[in-house]
Amino acid sequence: MESEQLFHRGYYRNSYNSITSASSDEELLDGAGVIMDFQTSEDDNLLDGDTAVGTHYTMTNGGSISSSTHLLDLLDEPIPGVGTYDDFHTIDWVRERCKDRERHRRINSKKKESAWEMTKSLYDAWSGWLVVTLTGLASGALAGLIDIAADWMTDLKEGICLSALWYNHEQCCWGSNETTFEERDKCPQWKTWAELIIGQAEGPGSYIMNYIMYIFWALSFAFLAVSLVKVFAPYACGSGIPEIKTILSGFIIRGYLGKWTLMIKTVTLVLAVASGLSLGKEGPLVHVACCCGNIFSYLFPKYSTNEAKKREVLSAASAAGVSVAFGAPIGGVLFSLEEVSYYFPLKTLWRSFFAALVAAFVLRSINPFGNSRLVLFYVEYHTPWYLFELFPFILLGVFGGLWGAFFIRANIAWCRRRKSTKFGKYPVLEVIIVAAITAVAAFPNPYTRLNTSELIKELFTDCGPLESSSLCDYRNDMNASKIVDDIPDRPAGLGVYSAIWQLCLALIFKIIMTVFTFGIKVPSGLFIPSMAIGAIAGRIVGIAVEQLAYYHHDWFIFKEWCEVGADCITPGLYAMVGAAACLGGVTRMTVSLVVIVFELTGGLEYIVPLMAAVMTSKWVGDAFGREGIYEAHIRLNGYPFLDAKEEFTHTTLAADVMRPRRSDPPLAVLTQDNMTVDDIENMINETSYNGFPVIMSKESQRLVGFALRRDLTIAIESARKKQEGIVGSSRVCFAQHTPSLPAESPRPLKLRSILDMSPFTVTDHTPMEIVVDIFRKLGLRQCLVTHNGRLLGIITKKDILRHMAQTANQDPASIMFN
Repeated sequence: MESEQLFHRGYYRNSYNSITSASSDEELLDGAGVIMDFQTSEDDNLLDGDTAVGTHYTMTNGGSISSSTHLLDLLDEPIPGVGTYDDFHTIDWVRERCKDRERHRRINSKKKESAWEMTKSLYDAWSGWLVVTLTGLASGALAGLIDIAADWMTDLKEGICLSALWYNHEQCCWGSNETTFEERDKCPQWKTWAELIIGQAEGPGSYIMNYIMYIFWALSFAFLAVSLVKVFAPYACGSGIPEIKTILSGFIIRGYLGKWTLMIKTVTLVLAVASGLSLGKEGPLVHVACCCGNIFSYLFPKYSTNEAKKREVLSAASAAGVSVAFGAPIGGVLFSLEEVSYYFPLKTLWRSFFAALVAAFVLRSINPFGNSRLVLFYVEYHTPWYLFELFPFILLGVFGGLWGAFFIRANIAWCRRRKSTKFGKYPVLEVIIVAAITAVAAFPNPYTRLNTSELIKELFTDCGPLESSSLCDYRNDMNASKIVDDIPDRPAGLGVYSAIWQLCLALIFKIIMTVFTFGIKVPSGLFIPSMAIGAIAGRIVGIAVEQLAYYHHDWFIFKEWCEVGADCITPGLYAMVGAAACLGGVTRMTVSLVVIVFELTGGLEYIVPLMAAVMTSKWVGDAFGREGIYEAHIRLNGYPFLDAKEEFTHTTLAADVMRPRRSDPPLAVLTQDNMTVDDIENMINETSYNGFPVIMSKESQRLVGFALRRDLTIAIESARKKQEGIVGSSRVCFAQHTPSLPAESPRPLKLRSILDMSPFTVTDHTPMEIVVDIFRKLGLRQCLVTHNGRLLGIITKKDILRHMAQTANQDPASIMFN
């Protein structure tokens, strides 16, 4: 749409030749100790950094082509970096879309010339499907590998399988004939560390030895993970979702999706999960999938040379990441649409769906859980939910919203303190301390010692006749003559009450440790810890409601549904609803979260309770602040992200936000035919601006166009080498016709071909809410402000972010680009 408008307005950016240079994410990887410094980069000074634009401009006047000069035609050989973007810069969405449309037109115009051109056209058309297929295959394979390795290393903290060292605890006992129903996890083949080291399976000595080995392995895994991240790939730490949201909005972070980041994130994710830290692997799996998508996109010129098209692949990759993280292909597509993607056309929806399908198929083929199911926590409840249960479900939603608001504020406060104190300078020490505290506090409690995914699975599970967990230690009715799936509500036994106390302690432990763990320098996801907190709270509430219904079945709320001897309340369902509510409170997801949870559990019948709890948690959380955890971390890190969900309600005008302000020096501008080469070179050398408006004259201030700093530099250097008579005193002409000059004057330099004749402009009275919408929907980097055609100033993306921070009573310097 934008390109057609540009064409009819008399200016069209015709083609952008692809310049192959060593500037891909794979080749610009960051080493240890990288510091992300945004203070002097991007469009802080009129425009984004040294952005390179190798542009073929075609100016039209009255329907006839007056000039068609490619900038690079002036040069003997292409200059590395032209047509790409520098690190920590924002892409020009409009230019990238124009570039892709021109490429598509060029291919279509040539496809009938020969069979080879037709083949190239078909390859170009199918390259989108090929790249998402490869991304899905790689994401599924890596997720299966991570799941298998994490399960094995988690069990390694407790013991080892002597018959087959590569088996985890469950696999080790599968083929054993000595396993009993009551002690199904004990078999001669599996040896605890106490049995191997001191030869004792029971007693205080055995407990202490297992305790010591548990802490030793936890610290070893955590130390190895943080060391690998610090030395080889600093970008491999954290969840990755805030950065991916920023990248998908058009920001460039070189190396964040490169092959080193992929390799280190895959290895350290296994180590971090196995260390027992209060984190999950689901969020980082989205980062892993996006790394796969980014790497495969370089195999196809359609995506490798166009940053906007590449982001379509990354949107599909994020869907594949959630698909393999939770076994939820549809939820993955909705997650990409609702949570991370900035630009999501219909074809990206189809390709995201296909990528999620391929990834889920590969994961199912690998079968990492050994149960022939794709879902992580398959549940099978035998009773429906009743209308009166909506009240406790909504209470769980309130708890989820309160937990989300508390967690976001506490975690951001801790991360901000980490940035501003010496503690943040020692990331390895921080990880070791957190891992040590986690291991020491987790081992005594069986529910915190468990792998978090296993804990959630146990909390979701309904109590059937074959369950031996202490959560199912009810007092049985001696008159029951047969075992059935539908076990009536029963009074809780001592095991249940003991389990509730342990779960309460586990809840407090998880809440505290998750606040301090999310954000440390290892791969750390937030989905599973948040779900665990909600599942613990939900199971406790479920058991309480169950016992209430058993002892007071004659109350009016239970009387109609809960008859004596009936199976009325399912505590596992409350755990599932609580998990969804807490995850919703932290991330503020709604539709995608409900779909993920019912795909995750197979509980399609319970969509209404899930919807009620998730919406309640979002409303309660929004009452304390509209930001989710990922938006909060984007703001904390100062990424230039304009959130489409954030409303701009202030009544300011463009003139209030533009630069220069009254106290600023005047805007640096070029005139169309009154400046010499030396004048322009001096302006380039004396300023750090990365683009200059071109006006007719200093007196008129009438806007002619916009010239990029890099284009000016390249054109002048090229002209000095290739054109005779170009000297420092040569007149530079941006006009269509060269003005008359004295006979003794040196040859003029014509630079109209590098001029953007149709920069985006607004008037000084344009409301800022419209300007913000333009920046969001067109992906602009800068916009010029005029009054009756006279140039007044410029607004950049960072100017808008600063202004929004000021209107929210925040100090822009404290939140921008730290």
